[in-house]
Amino acid sequence: CGDPITFTYKGSQVTYGTVSHNNECWMDRNLGASRVAQSSTDSSAYGDLFQWGRLADGHQDRTSLVTTTLSSSDNPGHSKFISVPNDPRDWRSPKNDNLWQGVNGINNPCPAGWRVPTSGEWETERLSWSSNNPAGAYASPLKLTLAGYRSFNGGTLVRVGDYAEYWSSTIDGSNSLELRFFDDTAYVVYAYRAHGHTVRCIKD
Repeated sequence: CGDPITFTYKGSQVTYGTVSHNNECWMDRNLGASRVAQSSTDSSAYGDLFQWGRLADGHQDRTSLVTTTLSSSDNPGHSKFISVPNDPRDWRSPKNDNLWQGVNGINNPCPAGWRVPTSGEWETERLSWSSNNPAGAYASPLKLTLAGYRSFNGGTLVRVGDYAEYWSSTIDGSNSLELRFFDDTAYVVYAYRAHGHTVRCIKD
């Protein structure tokens, strides 16, 4: 860990740095970010916003088009954000809990040998911060940002610059768990899978 990693993302070759922290190896920026964060509100470091379990198929772009048609397969076959106003607020019907489980997850958005972290790994990260809030998140070697999120209902961008939600691979009933921080607090909690949240990859 510490060496850069080069991989193909959204059709282009990109190079990210890596950071060792809490005996884990993390990418040094959010998936889709163009640089390491220079502040907690650095828009160039926000990155993309994924619906839980989806491929990096273009839907994660902050300005991707929106559809209300649910997907009956693991790959919707388009780059639109799927708006889901009704329970269980999942873009896929029926749900599939195995889409992001480990490096072999069906739709793992991270490059080979990398994966979406578990809720336990996010909890370990959170507990290592100097303060349990956005300032502590940014002070971490991971330099976590307030990237905002996209709403499950309509795909609108919400609270960019003062709110963060980082997906984990861990499921929670019909939902999935995430790391959330804003104002003066941070915690791991469930979220609807149709939300668009940040992804930070961890080495397997």
